[in-house]
Amino acid sequence: MHIKAACLLHVPTLKMDLTGLSSKGRFLMVLCIVSYLYKSTAAEGSCKLKAKFNLMGYKEVEKKTVVIGGMFPVHQRLTDTDSNTTIPPESSDCEGFNFRTFRWAQTMLFALNEINSRNDILPDTELGYVIYDSCFTISKAVEGTLTFLTGQDEAVPNYRCGDGPPLSALVGAGGSDLSIATARILGLYYFPQMSYASSCSVLESRFQYPTFLRTIPSDEHQSVAMAKLVLHFGWTWVGTIAAEDDYGKYGIKRFKEVVEEAGVCISFSETLPKIRNPEAIERIVQTVLDSTAKIIVVFSSDVDLSPLVGELLRNNVTNRTWIASEAWVTSAAISRHPDILPVLGGTIGFAVKRADIPGLKEHLLSVTPYNDSLTEEFWGIVFNCTMNYRQVLSGMRRCTREEMLEKLNNTFTDVSQLRITYNVYKAVYAVAHALHNLEDCKPHSGPFENNTCADITKFEPWQLMYYLKNLRYTVPHTGEEIYFNNGDVDGFYEILNWQSESEGGITYTHIGYYNSTAPPEERLIINNGSIIWNNDILETPRSVCSDRCQPGTRMGIRQGEPVCCFDCIPCADGEISNTTDARGCIQCDEDYWSNANHDTCVPKTIEFLDFTEPLGITLIAIAAFGALATIAVAIILLMHLNTPLVNVNDPLLSFSLLLGLVITFLCSIVFLGEPQMWSCMTSQVALAVGFALVLSSLMGKSALLMLRARAVKAVKAAMKAAKAAAAASEQSPDTAVIAPAIPQKNDIDPIHPRHQRAIMIVCTLIQAVGCTVWLILMPPHPVKNTAAQNIKIILECDPGNIIFICSIFAYDILLAVLTFSFAFVARKLEDHFNEGKSVTFGMLVFFIIWISFVPAYLSTRGKFMVAVQIFAILASSFGLLACVFIPKCYVLLIKPERNKEELMITRAKSRDTAASGSSASLATTSSSANANGTTVSTVSLDD
Repeated sequence: MHIKAACLLHVPTLKMDLTGLSSKGRFLMVLCIVSYLYKSTAAEGSCKLKAKFNLMGYKEVEKKTVVIGGMFPVHQRLTDTDSNTTIPPESSDCEGFNFRTFRWAQTMLFALNEINSRNDILPDTELGYVIYDSCFTISKAVEGTLTFLTGQDEAVPNYRCGDGPPLSALVGAGGSDLSIATARILGLYYFPQMSYASSCSVLESRFQYPTFLRTIPSDEHQSVAMAKLVLHFGWTWVGTIAAEDDYGKYGIKRFKEVVEEAGVCISFSETLPKIRNPEAIERIVQTVLDSTAKIIVVFSSDVDLSPLVGELLRNNVTNRTWIASEAWVTSAAISRHPDILPVLGGTIGFAVKRADIPGLKEHLLSVTPYNDSLTEEFWGIVFNCTMNYRQVLSGMRRCTREEMLEKLNNTFTDVSQLRITYNVYKAVYAVAHALHNLEDCKPHSGPFENNTCADITKFEPWQLMYYLKNLRYTVPHTGEEIYFNNGDVDGFYEILNWQSESEGGITYTHIGYYNSTAPPEERLIINNGSIIWNNDILETPRSVCSDRCQPGTRMGIRQGEPVCCFDCIPCADGEISNTTDARGCIQCDEDYWSNANHDTCVPKTIEFLDFTEPLGITLIAIAAFGALATIAVAIILLMHLNTPLVNVNDPLLSFSLLLGLVITFLCSIVFLGEPQMWSCMTSQVALAVGFALVLSSLMGKSALLMLRARAVKAVKAAMKAAKAAAAASEQSPDTAVIAPAIPQKNDIDPIHPRHQRAIMIVCTLIQAVGCTVWLILMPPHPVKNTAAQNIKIILECDPGNIIFICSIFAYDILLAVLTFSFAFVARKLEDHFNEGKSVTFGMLVFFIIWISFVPAYLSTRGKFMVAVQIFAILASSFGLLACVFIPKCYVLLIKPERNKEELMITRAKSRDTAASGSSASLATTSSSANANGTTVSTVSLDD
């Protein structure tokens, strides 16, 4: 036990001076050393280094207090290696030197030198550095992270194998994919990581990446800013291209979410391969050419985009506007490509803040090729020379000390667009300020357990993380205040436009900015007038799958295509759309109709047959003429009242007939004008009662004529029998033959004028009573008919109840049928003025007019329906007036000699067909006058 205790006491301190020990002590020490070495050998035999990393970079840790790590993608890719597994694999070399990222690495060295020379930040602390080249690949980034944590060139996971200055934080690792890989490893040890270019939104998760911070805004802001830019210019049909990494995948995903929610459609969505794939690049270019989208959003780094740009140039893809993410918008590797202006001219992109860093250019120009392999490679590429003796022997020019960087004009020495470079500068200063706050902690006032402070010479990474999370500092030279909100900074971007400069190159013109902390309506500010689009066009390009639907049309979605691809369908009659790209049409109110363009509802035209219009005036004139003509006929009859022609059939019925015709003529005028309650009631009732009066008067006349015709028929029969009896008596004188009786006047006129008048009055009263009931229960009333014609409101009279109006006018039809039937029977009644024929013909005209009226009425609309109805009323009235009274007026005025009582006799003729040819005559004559002097017909029989 004593030996073990001695070993535990002395073995760890191998630097002990053995001269101070006794012989026994020396023996024990030798024994302990042998035992310790044996155990160490056994331990080494159980641990085996699986791989040795091949890393390039800068390292200076000797005599430094604290070390800051850095990781930059100085090279673009790994060299192709033999996949044959028959030999031990080796860590790949890198190729594709990137001047832009090499400037970032030099900026970190410049910032560290600047901080070490300052007295206000870490005055008693010297910062060292370990910087590795990630080669823009995840594997190299992981190699560098493990090596950095181990503290020596041979990485031993989960071990710190060095006793040098403590590691503070890692500045890096460039692309988002690289930072995601390194942040997962560093987060295991709660080791701070400060990124300058990893903007992927997935890195916002503090649960997955608890120690990740960055000086570049999250792509959450950039994706939303790009979406707002697209919406600002009204583009609804865009293509997207993203790098095949987390940066491109998450950035374009968020962009799509925002624009698609606003109604923008994605024409195509392509992915840039991370490894060389010419077939994929050609396919992407062909997709761009085939698409009608004129706006293409690209979320990619300049390294991943370069192969596509070369193919675009070979295919001369112009007339497109490219929306650039911050990773390539200011990349000289893209913008300085020969003949790039016709293809990418007019590009609009988002860039992080720019700043001038005094002294940086001088530092860049002071780089020499003799310090390290990276700078040596840079020097050889820039000046096309080599310092390798073997390469000199192979024919390459040997580098001399006379090369001067001041004469160069390339990306490395260009400090006009210090954006990511500025982020590197801010990241180094953020770590330095956090270390300064850690060092400046006052004893017993610290933030850790028991108010303790951390020791700058041996602090733990989680202690520095506390200061970084609560850091607030001002960047030198620019005055920008930096603080971290859950590891992120505010989203502020400049909006740049690629315009041609006088020498034929591209200049980045500031056209606006996006500020995520501003009010929503003020976040995106763009000066549209300062933009020059592709091919030097000043007019904003349009990018739509379908042209916008103007007011008056609606969007009709095409089946199986995006919602932005649609047809513009005109709104139906009576519907409007008063906005652009209306999803549907709006139905106009009942009293309104769509105009010709279907973009406004206008009041419908109110239509009725007005008194003042030509058609109305014409109908009024005809109706007035008819009424005056009827009155004139009445006057003529009054002037010849006591003549046989007037008295041949009750003159009172003639005057009632004329009164009815006057009513029908005048009631047609009431149909004109805007329908009112009184006019609707008056017109319909006056028409029904007027025709009832006319038809009942004619029926009274026709009834008597029918009876006379039947009497004449009876007389003819008696005469024929009498002739037969006379002939028999002549042949047989001895035989007594009794002649049949001849009908007398009472048999010929079985009804008197009072009976005719009673028929007229009763039939008219029945109609009047029916109309009264109609007016009381459901009277006609004015309505607005909006269904007959779409663009018009027809003011018309509603009959109130279809049963009533049908019953009323069905009664008139019944009277007309009875009148026609009576007159038709009496049509062969022979005298010099046969009134039966006149009535029959008048009723035929009446029926023809009203039968023709029905289809004409049903085939018209609006005011012409009223005109057809008035025409039918006037025509039928004129027909009856003409047929019944013109023959009488003709006799009274033109042929008065025919107006004699003997000519009014109803005559029944018969021819004797006896073989002897002799003739006989039997006549019975009777005449009488009625009480009021009316002449009653006389019947005579002639042989």
